[in-house]
Amino acid sequence: MGSFKTVAYFYDPAVGNFHYGPGHPMKPQRLSVTHSLVINYGLYKKMQLYRPYKASAHDMCRFHSEEYISFLQRVTPQNVHGFTKSLSHFNVGDDCPVFDGMFDFCSMYTGASLEGAVKLNNNCCDIAINWTGGLHHAKKFEASGFCYVNDIVIAILELLKYHPRVLYIDIDIHHGDGVQEAFYLTDRVMTVSFHKYGNFFFPGTGDMYEIGAESGRYYSVNVPLKEGIDDQTYFMVFKPVVQQVIEFYQPSCIVLQCGADSLASDRLGCFSLSGKGHGECVKFVRNLNLPLLVLGGGGYTVRNVARCWTYETSLLVDEQISNELPYNEYFEFFAPDFLLHPEVVTRQENANSKQYLDTIVKTVMENLKLLEHAPCVQMQEVPPDLLSLENTEEPDPDVRNNQNDVDNRIEPTEEYYDGDKDQDKDDLDV
Repeated sequence: MGSFKTVAYFYDPAVGNFHYGPGHPMKPQRLSVTHSLVINYGLYKKMQLYRPYKASAHDMCRFHSEEYISFLQRVTPQNVHGFTKSLSHFNVGDDCPVFDGMFDFCSMYTGASLEGAVKLNNNCCDIAINWTGGLHHAKKFEASGFCYVNDIVIAILELLKYHPRVLYIDIDIHHGDGVQEAFYLTDRVMTVSFHKYGNFFFPGTGDMYEIGAESGRYYSVNVPLKEGIDDQTYFMVFKPVVQQVIEFYQPSCIVLQCGADSLASDRLGCFSLSGKGHGECVKFVRNLNLPLLVLGGGGYTVRNVARCWTYETSLLVDEQISNELPYNEYFEFFAPDFLLHPEVVTRQENANSKQYLDTIVKTVMENLKLLEHAPCVQMQEVPPDLLSLENTEEPDPDVRNNQNDVDNRIEPTEEYYDGDKDQDKDDLDV
């Protein structure tokens, strides 16, 4: 599938323990289920595993307002009644509830994206994976769409220290509005979002004619799709649009948001993509051979999210894995088939005609031709990394496994060990 790539994978074991509240569709537990599959498939052997850095309030204020981040730090379910005015001001309530450990949760997923960006900048890896990140709706001054802190924007700001042009691609079913808004006026970041649009579908933005403004004119690309789109028709649009964007924009780094709510049978979605179809987009971007930050995002049917992101992890490390799921602590989630790629059940007709999709692709191509050239950036002194990879000195970019990287990995020597020294001991029949 391509040349060997060094893949860094970020995961904090505590991230799946947070709970948005009873009945809320966003379930951080999906991250624990995904990680369990990644481990039990043996994919960890092909990656560098890290327990990620936790982002501070200072890190978050690179994009968000200090007033908003201070509110997130202070508000709890116990004192929420003292913040009545702030709740509406910062759009915190039903969709974005106050829950126990909310700021810690934001700190974990944001820190992992930020550390992924720093490792890419320092050539410590070719691909960085953070399935806990990708919360693309959060705005500078407010929460939105289950998202509190926009880890994507913060990671891209870090990447811009080293990369003249960053390409952001979003395959979540919802429009990547928070990221588009953050970079709407600049040519340093091109945002490309493939999403459901129309019939008051959240967030209501992402029209084909939202193209950016001022210096950013034509650097926002939107592909508004209708319900029911399947693998074949999705890729008919995805491949030519991304290819043309690469040709015209010539990015030096890519950030890919892999929201799994675009899969068939998602609790909140209305597309008909299979895990393989969704993964085909990830595979296509991987094979562009540019530094790549891969993030999660939406996805509200837990077992499907876990299957999808596990499969995509296998594609990113270029490892074939069995369709039969390995035994794991969440095995019963996957009944009755226990397969990585179950049969896709389509709930609705594909409303995307060939003529409609051709019109979108044609419009995008015409807009790209209006770009004068890939923007260049005047060379300046590079600001220091937001977080240091080493306490004393920067890692040597020519060494794939510098000692600090090895020390910071989260797999201890006795864990995931194959052989007589295995500490886990398979006690499945006990």
